[in-house]
Amino acid sequence: MKEIFGNGDGNGSGGVRRSAPPAPAALAAKVRTLAPSMTRSMQRVAEAVAGDPAGCAALTVTGLAELTGTSEATVVRTARLLGYPGYRDLRLALAGLAAQQQSGRAPAITTDIAVDDPIADVVAKLAYDEQQTLADTAAGLDTAQLGAAVSALAGARRTDVYGIGASGLVAQDLTQKLLRIGLIAHAHSDPHLAVTNAVQLRAGDVAVAITHSGSTGDVIEPLRVAFERGATTVAITGRPDSSVTQYADHVLTTSTSRESELRPAAMSSRTGQLLVVDCLFVGVAQRTYEAAAPALAASYEALAHRHRNVPR
Repeated sequence: MKEIFGNGDGNGSGGVRRSAPPAPAALAAKVRTLAPSMTRSMQRVAEAVAGDPAGCAALTVTGLAELTGTSEATVVRTARLLGYPGYRDLRLALAGLAAQQQSGRAPAITTDIAVDDPIADVVAKLAYDEQQTLADTAAGLDTAQLGAAVSALAGARRTDVYGIGASGLVAQDLTQKLLRIGLIAHAHSDPHLAVTNAVQLRAGDVAVAITHSGSTGDVIEPLRVAFERGATTVAITGRPDSSVTQYADHVLTTSTSRESELRPAAMSSRTGQLLVVDCLFVGVAQRTYEAAAPALAASYEALAHRHRNVPR
């Protein structure tokens, strides 16, 4: 396959998206992503299976219900929310996850960053959390939805990307990447401009909303307008059951590491969002290689003089 970057710095909307059950390695990521939106009883089931996969894999649905102080119906609902058709499929995944942990491949859990932590510990903890977020996002990413989003972006007449705050920075990153390969793209962090631009979209255009919570009104509103105008819509969010997804043709779910006072959601969500953006960009560049490669070369050349004869 040709190299692209050698020199450079589903369908439907508003409904339930069904895909293959997550692999065992994705189970813990699913629990971390979905736990905030679960009921407390479902959280107890999810925390139990993620915390002791080997022990729970040996339990019947009745046994797990008794262990967690819930009901068999709650156990089955939790399994389905995590992406498994039923409890039997969840038990198989738990057995697989237990085998991985026994082989030594499962990471240890670190503690939160403390105010008096030495800087070396801060670096180590942040590095671990970033790695975990990337691994969780990759494990939980629906590649069918990703491929559909890539196809839409590759063929779009125009792409608008919406994001506020830290997500706005990620929106700018996606936009500049698409511009570098010759595509028309705009990032909007001003909610008024976002809506007035969304009104101009139509079939053949793409709108991308980036919101970790999935409930940011200033991002949801322009996506809704774009959706109603017939544009293909994509949501990048950490909450696959949130409000933004009802206006999204394709949903790409990110994960985050554990939040703390010194590591808020804006920091932890950004890592997963940037991975998804990079996956989208590489996918689009592959699909449009014949046009993308010359565009990249032209952009490198246009900026090359800025890196020459730099005073040392």
